[in-house]
Amino acid sequence: MTLLSPRVDDTYAEAFRSIHAEFLITARDRRWLDHAVRACTGNASSTILCDCEAGLDRYVGPGGDESFATPDGRPGAIVQIHVPRFRKDREPALERSLLVRISQNVLTCATCSVFNLIDSDPYFKLGRKIAFFGDGWQTRDVRHGRKVWVIPILGGEFILDRRFGFREGLMGGNLWFFGDSVDSALLSAERGAAAAAAVPGVILPFPGGIASSGSKAGSKYKFSIASTYEKYCPTLQDRLGDQAGLPPGVKSVMEIIINGRDLPTIAQATQAAIRAAVDTPGLIRISAGNYGGRLGKNFVFLDPDKQPTA
Repeated sequence: MTLLSPRVDDTYAEAFRSIHAEFLITARDRRWLDHAVRACTGNASSTILCDCEAGLDRYVGPGGDESFATPDGRPGAIVQIHVPRFRKDREPALERSLLVRISQNVLTCATCSVFNLIDSDPYFKLGRKIAFFGDGWQTRDVRHGRKVWVIPILGGEFILDRRFGFREGLMGGNLWFFGDSVDSALLSAERGAAAAAAVPGVILPFPGGIASSGSKAGSKYKFSIASTYEKYCPTLQDRLGDQAGLPPGVKSVMEIIINGRDLPTIAQATQAAIRAAVDTPGLIRISAGNYGGRLGKNFVFLDPDKQPTA
């Protein structure tokens, strides 16, 4: 039986279902791989206004997790892209995000290739759509034992798989770090984010893996679907009276958001983050955001003994 630290709230994060794609970018070296990852995962922190939530899962091949061999033997990075399953246009929206981000941010990045990592039916004929950039000079071929499109470009060739699959995932796993200063809240969140990101199969889509502006669903303004969570804003505690939600002494709250393949993977990343952050000097409390099941039906418990194993 796990003894929950007094610094950790006995609560849960509320995750909701997504559909997501996973793909592998390879490049000549880590420098150009990093350029591609940063470009194709940019402006994808939150689906409140972004077209998707995207991020780096992990580096693989030479210089990364070498147990995962890349098709072309070069350094690689696994990227996930998520859209909420509750969107009525979820499949077209996911395909559009893939189309735009791979064609505009990876095809344009020197020495890169792209390979699909999810075999599913249905699937997107994404390679064919991107291959039209070849203006009739594109060809189908078999490279590295895979069926690919080859697009002639000024830098040489751009190679990508013909089909890209997708499957269900989860979005919205989260942890809140309450600190006695901005520095302590941020340091604990940095430690938690680094530990969570090291777990294969998850992404942390916000800048540096951390959100300093955690939100609640809804707003007093009809045009806004989300707004600041005033109950937990340190500068509003004196004005909120009985509605104030922070423990005494909290001067800053930082949040990490964890999306991933499935609930067990997100739960593993959550526990890794808690272990890494719980002893941070100045940390007052670790908690999480939920809406009583109104947003999602997948609960990520901060107490590991409460987490279902199946």
